[in-house]
Amino acid sequence: MAFVFITASGTEGNRPGSRKMSPIRKDGFLSFQTSKYKLHYYETPSGLKMVMNTDLSVGNTRDILHQIYSTIYVEYVVKNSLCSLNEPIQSELFKTKLDSFIRSLPFFSARAG
Repeated sequence: MAFVFITASGTEGNRPGSRKMSPIRKDGFLSFQTSKYKLHYYETPSGLKMVMNTDLSVGNTRDILHQIYSTIYVEYVVKNSLCSLNEPIQSELFKTKLDSFIRSLPFFSARAG
């Protein structure tokens, strides 16, 4: 399983006024499936994009990605004054917490890829 964070700095969607706020929930693009893997996508209101690759049997991971954002990313990156939000994440504590969380998921398999 692969996991990637992409910050939105410098992207079209991050410009003031380029994203209209709406009270209606619009999930947009959630996942894409090939014959070999499934790519799951989650974007926060602040523009942080998260991508997770899984095997084809995994269902919707929107709640899992939101949980990663709210309980791991916010706690160990956003609230950490030593972490720059526009740089690659260097926090070992963040990496450890994320790894532990991913390994606890019911669909995680430690098989070599």
